Amino acid sequence: MSKPIYVLNGPNLNRLGTREPHIYGTTALSDVEAMCRAEAAGQAVEFRQTNSETQLIDWVHEAIDHGSGIIINPAAYTFTSLALLDALKMFDGPIIELHISNIHKREAYYHNSYVSKVATAIIAGLGAKGYPTAMRAMHDLLESAR
Repeated sequence: MSKPIYVLNGPNLNRLGTREPHIYGTTALSDVEAMCRAEAAGQAVEFRQTNSETQLIDWVHEAIDHGSGIIINPAAYTFTSLALLDALKMFDGPIIELHISNIHKREAYYHNSYVSKVATAIIAGLGAKGYPTAMRAMHDLLESAR
């Protein structure tokens, strides 16, 4: 069996569906997970969310040892966490940075992503539909690496 794709979600994403729906939509995180698993078509998926920077970094470390790819929506840690950047630098596989909103159309403090410095690809502004798009892209990236 192939290594799982890690889908990692940062702070406040557990509030999807109710948090600022005019920005983030009304789709709950549980629905996002279901979309990812459906799109994975049998590929193992580790889908996780945390409000803790420490936990997010620990999951990246786990993916370094056990994962084939990382899809990460680091939320606010995108713009603040050098520690997350350092952890992601150690991952040898593809990394897709994902944002529900288009961070470049938002306030200036959302424009500098540390994660983009190591991401293979970036998906932003597609709402919750960005997740299945990222799963398809990750599948393609992993296939082309074989």
